Amino acid sequence: MMKRILSVIAFVSCLLTASAQCGIENTAFKEGEFLAYDLYFNWKFIWLKVGTASMSTVKSTFGGQEAFRASLITRGNERLDGMFVMRDTLISYCNMDLAPLYHRKGAREGKRYYVDELWYSYPKSNCHVKMHAITSSGEHLSQEKEYKDCVYDMMSIFLRARNFDGSRLKVDDVINLPITDASSLKNSWLKFRGKETFKIEGTNEKFRCLVFSFIEHEDGKNNELIRFYVTDDLNHIPVRLDMFLSFGSAKAFLRTYQGVRNPLSSKIED
Repeated sequence: MMKRILSVIAFVSCLLTASAQCGIENTAFKEGEFLAYDLYFNWKFIWLKVGTASMSTVKSTFGGQEAFRASLITRGNERLDGMFVMRDTLISYCNMDLAPLYHRKGAREGKRYYVDELWYSYPKSNCHVKMHAITSSGEHLSQEKEYKDCVYDMMSIFLRARNFDGSRLKVDDVINLPITDASSLKNSWLKFRGKETFKIEGTNEKFRCLVFSFIEHEDGKNNELIRFYVTDDLNHIPVRLDMFLSFGSAKAFLRTYQGVRNPLSSKIED
């Protein structure tokens, strides 16, 4: 479930570039940002809180160069454990221009535990990715691939995509998503659905939001997996996700936010 959540949180990077120049000026976030979410699942027509997710971004180093270190932690509670165990930890390093350097995902999802790792380099303006996977059976798999265009993991594309220009979008625009894990690129894309107002549960905070659908092509069909809402300001913070899962419906709502870089101009004051 969280793999798909992250895939869609990373929404519109292909609007920004079609070249192998994988960096971009960061204007959306700063070190010290922290976002926290509550996760809900629909069980027999009742919405139950089933866990939490949090994302933090700090300044660090990787390979001797200054970098952003972004981490996402998701934890299901006892209610969710009875249906589906979820314990995911994701870490990504990007340079200060947000070109990806390293990504790791360690995930316990259901009865499976697996690890994906990616190392990026940029020879001759191409994007080279060294991949390592530990499967749920404990097998180690390694491969390397090189692309003429930029590719991203679920975390680095999220950081990059938050810097897109929302004013360029029109309803029904479709944006491809070049997201890779330790096995392959994903055939998925976003569809822009327009703008809506969203109120955070349990608060009086309301935001003007951009609304997107994440669509994946699998087994000859196009399936909407998640519909999500991001603040219509320079921060582009995801505040709500509606997830259409094989075993039911789920939602994620922003609970708290700290260290936001820009004014929340999308916030509607009563």
